[in-house]
Amino acid sequence: MPHDHHHHHHHHAGEGGDRRVALAIAVNVVLSAAQIVGGVFAGSVALIADAVHNLSDAAALGLAFAARRIARRPADARMTFGYGRAEVVAALINYTALIVISIWLAAEGVMRLIHPPAVQGWVVVWLAGLALVINGGTAALTFALSKDSMNIRAAFLHNLGDAATSLAVMVAGTLIILYDWRLIDPLVTLAISGWMLWLCVTEIGPVIRILMLGAPPGVPAAEVLARISSMDGVEDVHHLHLWQIDEHETSVEAHLVLGGDAAEVAARVRTMLLRDFQIHHATLAIETEDTRCRNAPDIGCAA
Repeated sequence: MPHDHHHHHHHHAGEGGDRRVALAIAVNVVLSAAQIVGGVFAGSVALIADAVHNLSDAAALGLAFAARRIARRPADARMTFGYGRAEVVAALINYTALIVISIWLAAEGVMRLIHPPAVQGWVVVWLAGLALVINGGTAALTFALSKDSMNIRAAFLHNLGDAATSLAVMVAGTLIILYDWRLIDPLVTLAISGWMLWLCVTEIGPVIRILMLGAPPGVPAAEVLARISSMDGVEDVHHLHLWQIDEHETSVEAHLVLGGDAAEVAARVRTMLLRDFQIHHATLAIETEDTRCRNAPDIGCAA
């Protein structure tokens, strides 16, 4: 069974990227610890609550960091496809957590519409400003990495959502104190929860698609089938499977009925897949007219 042994592995920002994520975790942990100590001495439950919230951001980043490290492990006898999907699993956990938080925020917003909040004073505004600095800083540290990794993107959106919440608390709190516009708080809360929920639902789709072994959205299975079928020497293609091993690597498997020099035809098929679809891993089962599968579906397996 000829295969393409030229595997392509997308390398993230490596150790430099790890240092950024580790720094973002450290910033959250250190400032959260400072908030807890300050809250205990000042007797401020709000400050302690905000510290616990920031620790949840550190946990999300910690999960992303661990998954990033695990994903770089080479394939072995236990994980023959490698560990790349650790990042996909981490992204799923973080997006699920964000969806739960978004729904909770929406529920809080509705309750505050029914019972508008009392004025909390400038201390809440200043605490929100501190949280904005923390979350904005950690989001900035992970922004570049988030463009290339759904795992880091989930953690980045966690921090970005919290930064937006902190900014909204500052604005809403100031308006409430100055003008007693109490409805601004729940309205802003609902707007932020809706925005976060929309982002999460949009981003979680590709994560679930990978875990469900779906074909990548930019590589239609029907088009791959048609291109292989049209090549000289290919008499039939069936049992085609197209999936993503991780966010950056696509694999294809197919049964090919070939005429002539099978090795030469298979090599041309792999070259075409790499050139036209950026598929680096192709597993091709070669059949003849006598040994071919009968009544086999073109794509997937028979039910």
